Amino acid sequence: MAASPSPATAPAWTSDPLVAKFMAAGLVLLAVTLLIRISQASLTRYLRDNDTRYYARKLVALSGYFLALVGITVIFKDRLGGLTVAIGVAGAGIAFALQEVIGSVAGWIAISFGGFYTPGDRVQLGGIKGDVIDIGILRTTLMELGEWVNSDLYSGRIVRIANSFVFKEPVFNYSGDFPFLWDELRIPVQYGGDHRLARRILEDIGAEIASEQFTDTVRSAWRQMLQKYLLENAGVEPQVTLVLTDNWMEFTLRYVVDVKTRRSTKDHLYQRILEAFEAAGDRVQIASATVHLVQAPPLQVRLDRP
Repeated sequence: MAASPSPATAPAWTSDPLVAKFMAAGLVLLAVTLLIRISQASLTRYLRDNDTRYYARKLVALSGYFLALVGITVIFKDRLGGLTVAIGVAGAGIAFALQEVIGSVAGWIAISFGGFYTPGDRVQLGGIKGDVIDIGILRTTLMELGEWVNSDLYSGRIVRIANSFVFKEPVFNYSGDFPFLWDELRIPVQYGGDHRLARRILEDIGAEIASEQFTDTVRSAWRQMLQKYLLENAGVEPQVTLVLTDNWMEFTLRYVVDVKTRRSTKDHLYQRILEAFEAAGDRVQIASATVHLVQAPPLQVRLDRP
């Protein structure tokens, strides 16, 4: 009589409790990842404000990471005691191998709680200038300014910098606590012109850009800076100064401008100065370096013969 075939048995590894825990952890990670992406997609669809949408997406991502960490801890809670020694031994090697990653995470903590910069700030990190468009756990993302554009305009390149950079190089923030800059224009005026009229023209043009409302806003921001830092009180009204050089009278117009409108403001000022100087006629003229070539006088050479 033929023996009946024995029923198929499952592989031994499927009954291992540790394998089951790893499978459960994988399912938790998959579920959390799907939940994060679905939530972020919903926020993108319903939130119209860029700032609100950005911070909401970040909050969802961080909440998901925390939820995944809690889930994995619960799954492996009965194994954590036995893994303590192994984790301690491997910790030193892992820290050395991942020192740049650990430094970037530490940099992210410093950036988030130390006030280095926030999304939307205009910064310069190691010679790279741009607007902060994202701060991740490992990297800061900038929309680059300048380079071949040679101005405060976007070049179109996206630059990603490790967060550990904040511990190695200075961070220049153009729009942090005080979202304004002092800027200057140097105007050369020919000698012989009416220097009093030139000064009055520049003072009037400076007053045009420094409206009462704008000046009050700048003063309020500067008072907050004085309360927070040890600073000398600086004037925020436009100022005109004069320096005499070998070639011309050099006037300097110093003024406060919003960090995001520096280029357009300078363009407007140059146009107004040219128009005002043209209206003044010969009384005020812009100077320039000129070279006059003149004919050399006749040269006579006399040779005495011995």
